[in-house]
This record gives sequence, C-alpha cells and structure tokens, in this order.
Amino acid sequence: MESLQVRQTDGGEYVFAVKVEPGQPAVSVLRDLLPDLIAGLRYEKTMRWDSDGVAYPRPIRWIVALLGDQVIPFEYARAVSGRTTRGLRIYGSPSLTLGRAEDYWQVMADQDIVVDRAERRERVASQIAEIAAEVDGRVPDDPALLDEVTDLVESPVALLGQFEERYLELPPEVLMSVMKKHQRYFSVVSRSTGELLPYFIAVANGQPADPDLVRQGYEDVLRARYADAEYFWRHDRERPLESYRPRLATLTFQERLGSMLEKSDRLVKLVRRLAAGWGLDPGLESLAERAAYLCKADLVTGMVVEMTSLQGIMGRYYALHSGEPEAVAQAIEEHYRPRFAGDRLPETPIGALLAVADRLDSLAGLFAIGLIPTGVADPFGLRRAALGLIQILIGHEHSFSVREGLRIAAQLLPVEATEERIEEAATFVEGRLRAWLLEEGYRYDVVDAVLAERGDDPYRAYRTVQDMAKLVEEPDWSEVLVAYARCKRIVRDIEERYPLRPERLTEPAAQALYHAYLQAREQVSPDGDVAALAAALRALKDPINVFFTDILVMAEDPDLRAARLGLVQHVAALPDGIADLSRLQGF
Repeated sequence: MESLQVRQTDGGEYVFAVKVEPGQPAVSVLRDLLPDLIAGLRYEKTMRWDSDGVAYPRPIRWIVALLGDQVIPFEYARAVSGRTTRGLRIYGSPSLTLGRAEDYWQVMADQDIVVDRAERRERVASQIAEIAAEVDGRVPDDPALLDEVTDLVESPVALLGQFEERYLELPPEVLMSVMKKHQRYFSVVSRSTGELLPYFIAVANGQPADPDLVRQGYEDVLRARYADAEYFWRHDRERPLESYRPRLATLTFQERLGSMLEKSDRLVKLVRRLAAGWGLDPGLESLAERAAYLCKADLVTGMVVEMTSLQGIMGRYYALHSGEPEAVAQAIEEHYRPRFAGDRLPETPIGALLAVADRLDSLAGLFAIGLIPTGVADPFGLRRAALGLIQILIGHEHSFSVREGLRIAAQLLPVEATEERIEEAATFVEGRLRAWLLEEGYRYDVVDAVLAERGDDPYRAYRTVQDMAKLVEEPDWSEVLVAYARCKRIVRDIEERYPLRPERLTEPAAQALYHAYLQAREQVSPDGDVAALAAALRALKDPINVFFTDILVMAEDPDLRAARLGLVQHVAALPDGIADLSRLQGF
C-alpha cells in the first residue's frame, strides 16, 4: 500500500511516497528462506546422491526445523522437515523428538552429544592430555589434527593404544605421520625427554560397548600401516639418494615448465647465481649446489610417494644414509620450510638459500605462463610460496631484491617471462608482504608509505616499518610532517625536474632553507634509515615554515620560479628510497 505525504524539511516542503509492506508470519518467511540457506552452504568436499543434483558432505536423511514449538514445513533433497532427530549410530541411531527448538541442546546432551564445537574441542584436548599422562607422556601440540578430530566426532571418547617397540627404529616423523594422516591418531611423547613412546590415542565417537575390542582394532590397523612403512624404509635405503634423481623426469612439475628433474636442474643453476649476492661463505657454495641437485630426489622414493607430507624429511634421512654431508642433508629438509603458518624457518644459510631459490623458480615460472592465483584458486600454492619467501628473508635478516631474484630465475625458465609478468609476480609478493605486516599489527598508512619505496626488499621494508611506526608516535612528528607536506604538495604534480640554483636564491629565507637542505642531504640517502631522515626533517621544519611565509614560490619571473621550485623539489625528495610520507595520516 502506498500513499503520498507533504512534509516540511530544512530545505522546504517535499512530497514523500510512503510504502507500507505488511508483515508475514515468521514460519512462512522461514519456510521460503531455509531451503536456499541450506543450498548456499559450501564445503571443501561434497558428494551427490540425489537426482536433483544436491551436493552435500553426506546424504541428508532428516531435517529438524522448529520455531518455538512449530515445525517450519519444507522439503530439501527429498527430506521433509520435522521435529525428530536421531542419536549416535553406535547406539542404534535412536529417534529423538523435540517438543520445542530450545530443547535441542538438552536432548543432545542427554545422548552424550556435545553440540558446541568449542566445548567439544576442549573435551577432546583434555581427554587426550589425561590419557597421555597415564603413561608419563604428553601429546605434541597439533592444532590442525585437534580441529579435524573435533569435527569428526560428536561424542568424544579417547582410548589409549599401543604398538610394538621395534617400530621405534623408524624415523619418528614417519610414525607420527602414519598416525596422523591415515588414522587421525594422536602421538604420545615422553614428558621428560620428548622422545616418541610406543603409544597412541584414538578418539571414538561415543562410548564403545567393548573398549578393548575397539582398541585392538585400532592397533591392528596401525600395525599394518607400520609394516608398510617399515618396508618402504628398508627398501628405499637399498640405493643411494642420488640414484633416484633420474626418475624425477617422470614427475611433472607443470606441463610447460617441465618435470621435477628439470626444475631441480634449474635450482642448481639458480643457487649458483644467487650464492655470491646471498653472502654465502665460498666454502659452502659447492654444498649448496649439491643440496639443490638432490633436494627433489626423495619425491620418487616409496615412502614419500605413500606420504607426500614427508618430502624433504625423508630426503634428509636418505641423504645421511647415502653419506652426504650433514649440511646438504639438512638443507634438503629445510628448503620446504615454512610448510604452513607458524612452521619453523630454515635454520642454515644453505637451507634458506635453497628455499628462496625454489620459491623464486615457482613464482617466476607460473606467473610467466599466466597461472596467477585468482580468488580462492591457488592450485600451486603461490600465496604460501610468496609468504614463505618473505618470512625467510625477514627471519634471516637478509636484504634481497625480489624483482632481481625473479629476473634471474626467469632467465633459466624453458618459457619466456616478459618484464610485465615479472612485475606482476613481484607485485604479488609485495601484496603478501603488506598483508603480513598488517597482521603483525602495523598501521596501514605506515605500511603503505614504506612499501611504496622499499616493497621490493622484504627485510629492509620490515625494519623500516618498525622504525617508522615508532617515529609517527613521537609528539613532534605531526608538526614535522605538516612542514614537509608543504614542500611535497606544491611539487608532486609537476613532472619537470628543476636543478638547484643557489645563485637565484637571494632572499634570507630561501638561503636559510637551501643551507639547511645541504646539511640534511649529507645525513640522508636513499639507502638510509628512518632515524637519519627524521633528524633531517626536524632540522628543516622551521626553515620550511619561514620559507613559505616569506617567499612566493610561484613567482611571475619564470627563472626565479624555476629556482624556487628546484629547491622545494629537492627538499621534497629527501625521503625517496625510504618512505613515501604523503601516504601517512596527517599529511
């Protein structure tokens, strides 16, 4: 229903259209909305079982939809909504009727089902901690596994299992990976030494009628997995690691970028070219090249084919078994770090160099052929590669030009990498650096100001952001910035560059600013630090303010105007190479 009304406003009389939309019963509104709400849910993995093409993690067998004590009637995926839900399958999936919506939580609790995820996660964590303590052990911190198990069970019941001690002869990473990947078991390590114990903890969904029988089943499955791992461990070590390398030709990195063998060959050359600028000890260069030569060889071993999460880790074990130097073996493992957020960084110079080279090759190559991450699609993990590159450079306090590194890597590719593609890759890395700095809690304007000048060098950018963040909080900074801004604003849109002409700067205020600039120029350079820049700008504050009070920069005399603009341009350019101060708040 619509009507017209004349209303008096501050701007006079206006005609208003008034539209009244009558309300509808909540049940009717929800009946129409809920099917679309369910259909709009998105999951990483789904299955289809319905002729209507419904995609969901599991077939939908029933739907409970209540508003108070009223059923909201609708149908989705051939399931009709009602007030009946079901209990755990282990108890025969008993039917549970809800009188009202608010009864749901108590009805579930009566069935030992923990609906609240945070509570369920805490219950899993406390149970596994208590059980591990029974054997004088503890469960290593693994948030990802804890989250996964929390989402797999509704009524968590932790059980302690055991395996034969002879399997402890295998690398602990193998044993723990088998538990985690294949069975979602929690490892148990000694509380005092941290060494792996011959126990594991599994989390059942509901209290088993016969816990010992269930425990035996868990142990039997793990025993079979460990027998396979024992075979791979023994079989893989029958040959030296280097002998696996030719088989990398059968493993494709990317169709246009070649095999993993070709990528490995590129890494050898790239490490050789980067080593000198990396500051690597000359005695380590040959070891770095050897590590690059072998770093991908374990990808075709039986153990890694079975469990890809062990790539690099098994490379280290097999390299040592083959008689390779410790530094080479360590670098083989480290070049995959960081594998995920919060993971350790490479610890050795060789490992860090190889990790950087690997990421540069991937970034340059995949950008060169146009495989650029879009939205959530990032099949080659380039966001992770860029972030890892940043974290390594910062963690090792190494100043490094990402663009130059990408150019060097691009020269070794089997495809052409245009300057435009290299620039896109460099900008992509800088974008990840910006996101990381913001996550670290730095102000966006400080981050943007520094990245505008030093975004190509993550470590220098990080250090500069740290210093700039302190500077902008100092009491006098706003006055200093305002004075500098008077120079920057008047010349930033002028494309022509004017030389310094002190002979035309005859006024006292102009002479004072000129001499203050000369002193500041001695303090500041494009490679300088924030402290020197701050000191120089503080010394210039008063001469700048006097200059703009006493002098008309845009004089009618073109020669005089050019001289004054030249002086102002040179003052405005002092922060170049350090930070773009025009991006700061208060400019």
